[in-house]
Amino acid sequence: MVRTSIMLDDEVAARLRREARRRNVSVAEVVREAVDAHLPKSEPGPLSFFAVGDGPPDLSERVDEYLAEIYEERHAGR
Repeated sequence: MVRTSIMLDDEVAARLRREARRRNVSVAEVVREAVDAHLPKSEPGPLSFFAVGDGPPDLSERVDEYLAEIYEERHAGR
């Protein structure tokens, strides 16, 4: 385990101590459980290069044209 220091406001620290007493565990145990419950369980995987979805059937052949159209639409009127 790694030792970590955190700053809590007085009200949160009091609630944390009360919860630890209520459950008869250490403040550190309550913090570990809360952090574990809040964070994702695993690292997200790498983004896939390929995507499945709708699009024009000739997208692979006209990708530059479609990108130019999108750019023009997004930057029109600037």
